[in-house]
Amino acid sequence: MNAATADLQAWLKAKGQALVIDGEAGPVTRRAAVEAFRNPKAPAITPAELKLVADRLGATVQQVSAVAAVESGGAGWDETGLLRCLWERHYLWKRIRFAIPLLSDPTPGGYTVDADHDGVNDSWEKLGTAAARFGRIAFECASFGKFQLMGANWQKLGYPSVLDFVWQLSRGELAHYLAFARFLEANRLVVALRQVSGRPDDCRALAVGYNGAGYERFAYHAKIAAAYEAAMQRVGGQP
Repeated sequence: MNAATADLQAWLKAKGQALVIDGEAGPVTRRAAVEAFRNPKAPAITPAELKLVADRLGATVQQVSAVAAVESGGAGWDETGLLRCLWERHYLWKRIRFAIPLLSDPTPGGYTVDADHDGVNDSWEKLGTAAARFGRIAFECASFGKFQLMGANWQKLGYPSVLDFVWQLSRGELAHYLAFARFLEANRLVVALRQVSGRPDDCRALAVGYNGAGYERFAYHAKIAAAYEAAMQRVGGQP
């Protein structure tokens, strides 16, 4: 019996997935690791909730909304109700230190949406396969939700486990904004958020802190500035 698989199965079963806890990394476990996080009825954040998050950060609704619009295209779920997810194969490689086609590689990349045309997001398929084999650590190797936060952040952000982190994100949009607030607070980026404006240079501090040193190659600072301007044109600044 694979203890990591059995642990994952027990957690998924407690969340309503029909599983036998046998420690076997079969197709039922792989599918359950995906379906547990599908929630087509997840409630959207309300304007009042968005204002509370902005107030917590000492920022404006438009500043928060600008980042939300840039990360993952502003959507927290795909059209099938699956939480947004991007598999990062180099994260798993760092954990296991051996390559597995599609799943583990020392270099980032390999991003596809539905290469096998089966209607299931490829990142989730990779995550389900890796989770069935390696358990919880697979969820640390992908980014999730409206703000594309890495599962590996779960402990730093104060969640009980990586599975609880991803589960909470799948329940409703407010959880995405609260996780974003925790991320900014934990990484001392609150002041950078407060500086966001329609000027790209004002967005550099947040862009580098949030997206890393390569932010300029993807013009994240300019994208945030443009999204801020767009938010200023909308009533309430909703993304």
